[in-house]
Amino acid sequence: MSEEKLLMKGNEAIAEAAIRAGCTAYYGYPITPQNELTAYMARHMLARGRIFIQAESEVSAINMVYGSSAAGARAMTSSSSPGVSLKQEGISYAAGADIPLVVANVVRGGPGLGSIAPSQADYFQSTRGGGHGDYYTIVLAPKSVQEAADLTYLAFELADTWRIPVILQADGMIGQMMEGVVLPPERDLKTLPKRDWVVGYQAGTGREARHISSLDLVPENLEAKVRARFKRYEQIKAKEVRYEVIGEDADLYMVAYGTSARVCLGAKKLAEKAGIKLGLFRPITLWPFPEMALSKLAEKGKPFLTVEMSMGQLVEDVRLSVLGRAPVHLLGHCGGVIPTEEEVFAEAKRILGR
Repeated sequence: MSEEKLLMKGNEAIAEAAIRAGCTAYYGYPITPQNELTAYMARHMLARGRIFIQAESEVSAINMVYGSSAAGARAMTSSSSPGVSLKQEGISYAAGADIPLVVANVVRGGPGLGSIAPSQADYFQSTRGGGHGDYYTIVLAPKSVQEAADLTYLAFELADTWRIPVILQADGMIGQMMEGVVLPPERDLKTLPKRDWVVGYQAGTGREARHISSLDLVPENLEAKVRARFKRYEQIKAKEVRYEVIGEDADLYMVAYGTSARVCLGAKKLAEKAGIKLGLFRPITLWPFPEMALSKLAEKGKPFLTVEMSMGQLVEDVRLSVLGRAPVHLLGHCGGVIPTEEEVFAEAKRILGR
């Protein structure tokens, strides 16, 4: 396929990037604001002879992804906040069994049914595991339709490389907006990484039957497995941290991701006209969080303003990274309310005493 620039909705760009990354099995269930993603998969996965199933529930969908991935497929599901909550047990099972899979969460307002408007209030859920037990998932946060496509493509690679569930966390605005996007190249399915650990028994090969499970009833054995997994998490922290810094020489640093980061860039332009230097620190991996990079930035002693579409979740990782070396402020909205450029600029001026 050509690499010309196309006008696409974020949800559709995620879907097409997943197909091009070699997703061979998709299982979903409708929920706003990610429905275009599932609809796109319904059309295009079947057209390529791949698996698409609209499951009877979110719980069924995530367990189908688990089973397909364990059998060797590059598998994916998608949903929005309440639906992802229902998938958490299955994600925990996948983490406990070292099953690679991709989950796209197009975040809406909560808690509960909340609203269908954009939100970032699932930050805790995604970066702290989300389900039961000791585990993490890699979490990628795009700020544009282009990044939604690129990070979806990357998500499948990271999932296979580390045998870990990967979450693409796009707030509802990213999923619904339309922008120009250059899509990544389509993978030849024959070139996908070989999985020498998949379940099954092959008669006549001499290979023993393989079983995959997160269950181990011997406490010492289970502890050893979890500790080994946490050593892998340390490797992920060392190799897979991604972030962006714009304007390192600043009077104040804004910290934001997704749509909030776009708003901050607008506030930065307003500040430039007023002779005020604002910087932006944008985590791209929400987990592993770029704590060392943010910690180094905090050595300058300049104030931080965390801007997020929640009552304050990202700000906790900011505070943990800064460790009291600089003041950390919060501008948060919830329920689907999006901060404005003018509001962020006004808050920055207030903090700076301008």
